[in-house]
Amino acid sequence: MTSSPEKQWLGHPKGLFVLFMTELWERFSFYGMRAILVLYLTASVTGLNPGLGWTNAEALTFYGWYGFSVYMASLPGGYLADRFLGQKKTVLIGALLLAIGHLILAIQTMWAFYLGIFLIVLGVGLLKPNISTMVGGLYAQHDPRRDKGFTIFYIGINLGAAFAPIMVGWV
Repeated sequence: MTSSPEKQWLGHPKGLFVLFMTELWERFSFYGMRAILVLYLTASVTGLNPGLGWTNAEALTFYGWYGFSVYMASLPGGYLADRFLGQKKTVLIGALLLAIGHLILAIQTMWAFYLGIFLIVLGVGLLKPNISTMVGGLYAQHDPRRDKGFTIFYIGINLGAAFAPIMVGWV
């Protein structure tokens, strides 16, 4: 499918830039968590910047399960999109769950920590297996802009991954 001229921006379908920003946010979330999750888990429970006071082994085990879960959640996320919800609705729900998960992490209780992480995992699981396919769906199979569209999309991935550790660590 190709988009009509009035739905273009910089020569590409407008939807590409929505997907670009959504994926940038998802990668920012993932690499931002990579930058601070273990530090937060192992930080002392008292002081100016308190954490949870876990041992290094406990924190690294949790971090490993988090990373594993984020990618494994893509299997049911793809299945739900293919069989029930469709890609657009699945990506929207995933993005909302991801954002809500991060908001809940601001509540400083253990239930909020676990719920926030759980919602982030669910959100990424819904978003990750579907968003790249949506980029491909913006263009006809032999549209000469298709490769450029994917390049633009992947720039969003790389920007989110590059800036997250810097910005999250700075904040």
